[in-house]
Amino acid sequence: MQAKSAAAGQRGKSVRSDCWVNLISESSGGVRIDLQSKVDVLYGGSIRALIQDMARFFQIEHARFEVEDSGAVPFVIMARVETTVRRLGLDGGRQYLPDWNGSPPASRRDRFRRSRLYLPGDQPKLFLNAAIHGADGLILDLEDSVAPECKLDARILVRNALRAMDFMGAERMVRINQLPLGLEDLDMLIPQQVDMILVPKVESPAQLFEVERKLEEVLAREKMSTERPIFLMPIIESAQGVINAPLIASASERIAALAIGLEDYTADIGTRRTAEGRESFFARSMLVNAARAAGVQAIDTVFSDVDDMEGLRESVLEARGMGFDGKGCIHPRQVAVIHRAMAPAPAEIEKAQRIVNAFEAAEKQGRGVVSLGSKMIDPPVVKRALRTIDIAEKEGLLPQNWRSAADDVQTAPGGDQ
Repeated sequence: MQAKSAAAGQRGKSVRSDCWVNLISESSGGVRIDLQSKVDVLYGGSIRALIQDMARFFQIEHARFEVEDSGAVPFVIMARVETTVRRLGLDGGRQYLPDWNGSPPASRRDRFRRSRLYLPGDQPKLFLNAAIHGADGLILDLEDSVAPECKLDARILVRNALRAMDFMGAERMVRINQLPLGLEDLDMLIPQQVDMILVPKVESPAQLFEVERKLEEVLAREKMSTERPIFLMPIIESAQGVINAPLIASASERIAALAIGLEDYTADIGTRRTAEGRESFFARSMLVNAARAAGVQAIDTVFSDVDDMEGLRESVLEARGMGFDGKGCIHPRQVAVIHRAMAPAPAEIEKAQRIVNAFEAAEKQGRGVVSLGSKMIDPPVVKRALRTIDIAEKEGLLPQNWRSAADDVQTAPGGDQ
């Protein structure tokens, strides 16, 4: 019988936190492991034992594993080995899963999504420690940042990362592939307590109906609890998507945010993306209004020049002024700039403090109508003020003892308004 082989991973002097695995199926000789590792003295025995265990799990009796390790953590090694096994059709429908790294808290529909950091799903060196940069969400990307021949590699690696990586409180996001390939991604992702699925290139509600049907199918098949929410973020990237934005935003109760991608959008309308953004003003305004009408968050596109921090700051301020709740990041150093630009100004914070003080004073007195000075405070105003306070507290812009009754707090008689 002619030997078959399959490889996965990366090799070379510049590779770090990854490994290259070549699996050669053989007809005799048992399981052999040829390992080259920079950490062979310390971890070589553990790496060999892990691969032997995986061979037993997949019922592989005769094979040779050629492994070049460049400091890969166990879940990365597992992913690379399993990818080779699947490419040779030796998996038998089984998955070799890493243990859970704790129990991640569930996400919330209204949580902060000021920043979401895109991380290529087949590049472990870029996402292993990404949470230290403090982004509100980490996106393990299976779509544009992954070459077609690496889709399987990324899918298995992202599955393992969701189980074993420390997200340090960041929302656990995955951008799936464009449909229909993205539906196959969900089989592996949904059981891994993913918080949010980003659906690219959405042009109609029908695409989201497909995603939701597949999601529900996997939940039922895996007998998973429906109490832990899995949210959706459709990404609009075409003229058709912009026109259908109101329908898309309200297509599913799982939708928590609506995002726009301007690189594909500007190409679709036959123009170039500019710093001024006149060519995309209509699309961005349409998206904000569609999101607000549906009661979901509006998320702006990425800023593609990673060296222009002042340009990024101005872009975030513009987005915030248009009504966007957050922005995409393609480099970790963009996170802090986005958070600072999204933070409220001192005058906004002071006004929000006065509104919240008035609201809390009215609540203590059992009044449903609140006034600040001579001006009535409507519930939406209170809600916006509370969000401003939340952001200010998160950014450390408030003293700990800021809550005190305002001099001009008045409560009006009457019921709820």
